[in-house]
Amino acid sequence: MKFRPLHDRVVIRRIEEEGKTKGGIIIPDNAKEKPQEGEVIAVGPGARDEKGQIVPVEVKIGDRVLFGKWTGSEVRIDAEDLLIMKASDIMGVIEREAVAKKAA
Repeated sequence: MKFRPLHDRVVIRRIEEEGKTKGGIIIPDNAKEKPQEGEVIAVGPGARDEKGQIVPVEVKIGDRVLFGKWTGSEVRIDAEDLLIMKASDIMGVIEREAVAKKAA
């Protein structure tokens, strides 16, 4: 199924963090916090301003973003758990260079 969000809403897939600490301690699933980082899967066309013109959303498909711990609505689409939230709930975009350095 294909899903297209309306207005300034964004669909995000959470990016799961590794299940162990830097010291090698394995964290059980019930002790983990929900990740606050995700990948944008779909973006709505944007919200309308006072003049009725569409203001496009600043994020695009494929961006890695940070969002608040309790923001968004959890939904299940095609057996996958996703988040739908307003673009204003996104705190920022993680740049690709920062992601590459974190992985190294």
